Amino acid sequence: MLLVLSDDHKEHLAFLPTVDPAVVGEFGRIALEFLRKGSSPKIYEGAARKLCVPVDMVQHGVEGLMFLMTESSKHMISEVDFLDSVLALGFGDELNQMLLQLYLQHHREIRSILSQVPSNLPAYHNLEWRLDVQLASRSIRQQVIPMLTMRLLLTRGSDSCDHSVKVLQTDPSTLLHLISTLEAALAAMKTSHSRRILRNIK
Repeated sequence: MLLVLSDDHKEHLAFLPTVDPAVVGEFGRIALEFLRKGSSPKIYEGAARKLCVPVDMVQHGVEGLMFLMTESSKHMISEVDFLDSVLALGFGDELNQMLLQLYLQHHREIRSILSQVPSNLPAYHNLEWRLDVQLASRSIRQQVIPMLTMRLLLTRGSDSCDHSVKVLQTDPSTLLHLISTLEAALAAMKTSHSRRILRNIK
C-alpha cells in the first residue's frame, strides 16, 4: 500500500531538502513528542529560535512529519512502500533513508499511541447475516431467488455502548462480484506499475 499525500502535506514537507539533516531530525523528535504528549505552540517557538528558522517552517515541518509517520504506522506499510511513498516528494536518497529510519524505529510506538486515542469514526463491532431463498411465487411455481441480508453493528469512539445498525441486502452473485473486484483492486495496488503511477501523481 502506498500513501497518497494531499497537496497541503506535500507543501509542508517540500522544504525539508533545503535544511540541514540535523534540523529534519529535530522536526522528527518534536513530531514524536507531540504524538506522546500533545502539541504546544511554545515548543514551536523554542525550536525556531534554536534552529534559527521561522516558526511557521517548524510548524509545517512537524505537522507534515506527524502525518507521514502516523498514516504509515496506522496502515503498517512495508519498508518498500514507505520509500515508494516518499519518492513521490522528490527527496534525495539521504533524506529518504533518514525518514525511513525514523519510521522503522518508532512505528510500533506510534501505533500504540494511536490505539489509545479515542475516535469518533464508526468501527466494526459485529455482523449478523441471513440467507433467504424464494422458491415460488403466485405467478411462478418453481424458482430459486437467493437473497443475503446482513445486519452490521458499528460502535462510535471508545464508547462500546454507542451502537448504530446498518441493514444491507444483496444477492450472492453481486456480493461475489464486489468481493472479487475489491480483491483485484488490492492486488493491483501492489504491482510495480501502480507504484510508478502513484509516485508520479503530484
